[in-house]
Amino acid sequence: MTVRTGTSGRGPALAVWGLTRAVLLLCVFKVFTVPGPDVTSDVSVIYRGWYEVLRAGSYPLDDVTWQYPPAAALAVLSPDLLPFLEYASAFFVLVLLCDALVLGLLLYAGSRPGMRDAGTWVWVAGVPLLGPTVYARYDLMVTAVAVAALLAGVRHPRVLGALAAFGALLKVWPVLLLVGTARGRATRRSWSAAAVTAAVLVLAAGVVLPGAFAFLTFQRDRGLEIESLGALVFHVARQFGWEGRVELRYGSMEFAGPHVALVSTLALVLSLFAFGWLLVWRLRARAHAVHTPADAAFTAVLLFTVTSRVISPQYMVWPLGLAAVCLVFRGSRMALPACLVLAATAVTLLEFPLGFAHVVASDAQGVALMTVRNGLLVAATLAAGRRLWRDTVPGARQGRPAQRLSRAGRAGTPASAP
Repeated sequence: MTVRTGTSGRGPALAVWGLTRAVLLLCVFKVFTVPGPDVTSDVSVIYRGWYEVLRAGSYPLDDVTWQYPPAAALAVLSPDLLPFLEYASAFFVLVLLCDALVLGLLLYAGSRPGMRDAGTWVWVAGVPLLGPTVYARYDLMVTAVAVAALLAGVRHPRVLGALAAFGALLKVWPVLLLVGTARGRATRRSWSAAAVTAAVLVLAAGVVLPGAFAFLTFQRDRGLEIESLGALVFHVARQFGWEGRVELRYGSMEFAGPHVALVSTLALVLSLFAFGWLLVWRLRARAHAVHTPADAAFTAVLLFTVTSRVISPQYMVWPLGLAAVCLVFRGSRMALPACLVLAATAVTLLEFPLGFAHVVASDAQGVALMTVRNGLLVAATLAAGRRLWRDTVPGARQGRPAQRLSRAGRAGTPASAP
């Protein structure tokens, strides 16, 4: 028997969304001033500068802060869709529209048989926890593509693949949406669609504008950003006389000095181990449920976020959006990791922009904030990985077995769907 969720929660969710997003807009439009660095300068200065270069017919080849795949140009140029607004204002409004799109997708998915509205509340409550930064970067746009991909992929694997490829060419990480697709036809359809879409977009980018892949060099040369997990080593080391410093490099604050290169390399090694774990999981997983692609994508993004050399504040919207998708499905066991991500998001606001001076100084408050935020992310990653493994690997599951898909479900349609 299928269980239908009611629509009684929509009114409160819409009301809270409207109120919190109004506050975010007031912050980015500087009606309210948030203490700390001006988070809107990336849009009004950096993005606007890239916009002028792109409009002139080239990628920003001389700007090392351009570290994004070629389709990111679409996000930077998107304010042209609202020519009656000034660049930054148009950008903030477009991010708001993407936020509303995610809300609509989650509300629709949550109202379907066998689904729930918990995911909607994760999104409604989680986004404002990041503060105005979430509207002053294009990461929410990418997350909207990822959410749409996972929800569409339940019935249409090819759409999942195409959107995942498009998202990957916006900001790389959405390629991880493909890691949990069901074996057989669903994987063949989604992965082939992703390959074709990526090839077409890469070819188009290379033909239209020169320098589409300059970002690879700039990204390779990045160092250890002060908000990353590995940076905690040097935050603590500074208390004992470490002779290093903090520098503005590649658009973010990074540590420079003795042993930084070593820790940065170790972070890359951890990312390789994360990839290896995902590969082993993919090979051993057998029990596949309708929520498995979302759970796997959520876990994968957490793994590569915590092992990254850079954990910028806006990165938190990635696992937040995927956690929301996970909790739309009744069978998902990602509630605890999702709550840990929500807590980490709230602490992120305390460290940036509110307490960023303390983080740069590596004083007691700054070290405490980074320890708590990154500790919560590590805990969320371990919890998500453990649950994913137990739900899908034979012999590892405990309690209620995962809901298996029927033949139609393996092609992308849940067995409980009418």
